Amino acid sequence: YWPLVRQIRAEKTGWTARGFGPCNKLNKRDFGMLNPVTPAFEKSLRALLPAAAFKDDSAPYLTEPRGRWAGQGLIVAPATTAEVSTVVRACADARVGIVPYSGGTGLVGGQLMQHGPAPVVLSLERMNKIRAVYPSENVLVCDAGVILATVQQEAEKVGRLFPLSLASEGSARIGGLLSTNAGGVNVLRYGNARAQCLGLEVVRSDGSIWHGLTRLRKDNTGYDLRNLMIGAEGTLGIITGAALKLAPRPVSVGAAMMAVTSPAAALELLAMAGEKIGEGVSAFEIMHRQGFDFLAEVGPEFQSPFDETPEWVVLIDVGLASGLSPETALENLFEAGFEAGLVTDGAIAQSHAQRDAFWHIRESIPEANRRIGSISSHDISIPLSAIPSFIEQGAQALAEDGAFRINCFGHLGDGNLHYNVFPVSGKNRADYEIERLAVKRVVHDLVHSMEGSVSAEHGIGRLKVADLEKYGDPVKLAMLRAIKEALDPLGIMNPGAVLRQNA
Repeated sequence: YWPLVRQIRAEKTGWTARGFGPCNKLNKRDFGMLNPVTPAFEKSLRALLPAAAFKDDSAPYLTEPRGRWAGQGLIVAPATTAEVSTVVRACADARVGIVPYSGGTGLVGGQLMQHGPAPVVLSLERMNKIRAVYPSENVLVCDAGVILATVQQEAEKVGRLFPLSLASEGSARIGGLLSTNAGGVNVLRYGNARAQCLGLEVVRSDGSIWHGLTRLRKDNTGYDLRNLMIGAEGTLGIITGAALKLAPRPVSVGAAMMAVTSPAAALELLAMAGEKIGEGVSAFEIMHRQGFDFLAEVGPEFQSPFDETPEWVVLIDVGLASGLSPETALENLFEAGFEAGLVTDGAIAQSHAQRDAFWHIRESIPEANRRIGSISSHDISIPLSAIPSFIEQGAQALAEDGAFRINCFGHLGDGNLHYNVFPVSGKNRADYEIERLAVKRVVHDLVHSMEGSVSAEHGIGRLKVADLEKYGDPVKLAMLRAIKEALDPLGIMNPGAVLRQNA
């Protein structure tokens, strides 16, 4: 691995690889034959839409959470599907690119376009209505701009659960979550966003509207267009509405933090939890001590349930039916894990407040990471049985060429790790800018060698276009391009995201 680091260090600057990032040399053909937003185009668009659809302050829409890149473009926020159709039709006529903007929480640059002809940035924030709720069907229909936390609250009002849950649920919007097939902490039990959606309403690249808001669970009438649009990151069409699947609310919930002897022990405990608690296990998260150290160093403030932070910790969340006790189930699991030599310490939440405190630790780790500033962050998935080997080999590979801090945490239950590499104490990520690309290659090469994925839940966006080209199956890439060309022949839908323009 590390001869590559030294090679890149020797190059210093001027990368030759094309891709997303400030140091990449750009190729004009990457942007296709699109036209920029011009004053004349903006004037014509303003004549078609109400004044409220235009945002005077563009700054919030042209940045991303990690602060590495900035976007550009005219910010337009339609309030209805018809208005979205009007915008898309105008852009198609003028061959102007469209970058869909949902909650702005994406981490791979899918919501902004840094280079090329200035696009229309189409925000969904004004499309924020709950259209209908059908408790007897366990279905909720809403606009794509509804915030995830709002959907969760509306489901709770009728005694139901919308189980998609992630740290940014207070700002992430349904359209973006579906467009990236978001994961989160409950995938182990309920599946990704794709598994929680029944139907979609989508504006196509020519402005026509696909009315696919079915509430049916069985419909074998041709190709599955819903699943084609979910995870497409706005490159095939713009999701404007969704029929979402609700679930029964667990009668009783509980959580525990347990110190495990190793990642391999954590996997054994996961299997044991499945045997003893079954589908009642909602989440099974793994955290390394480095995450706790970062929280202690930069916050947010937290209260650890351990006197001394273990090397590895798992957070287990359960939701059970009436008559079953989460505390008893977790106590039985702890005892079995302890007797098997998998668990050395633990704490079981005795109240909702304690359960929330456990989850506060887990959900604060990304914020602590942001405050420290990573050299390179990786959203990866690995076959479960290969995770212990990956963690060991990754640390060895990165240790060969110098000092780094690695914060490995994530959704062990579904094999999704957030494997982030940080500067040593006293330095910042700017000191490692030359190493950044090499660190990413080391990690991704190892992931690929273990038949994993370099994008587990964050998507491809623009950040990982080159990674998809490098690690993706050539036949799969050809199929993706054929679909893109068929559904977006002008190349105006989120140009440069997922697939390189005119590749």
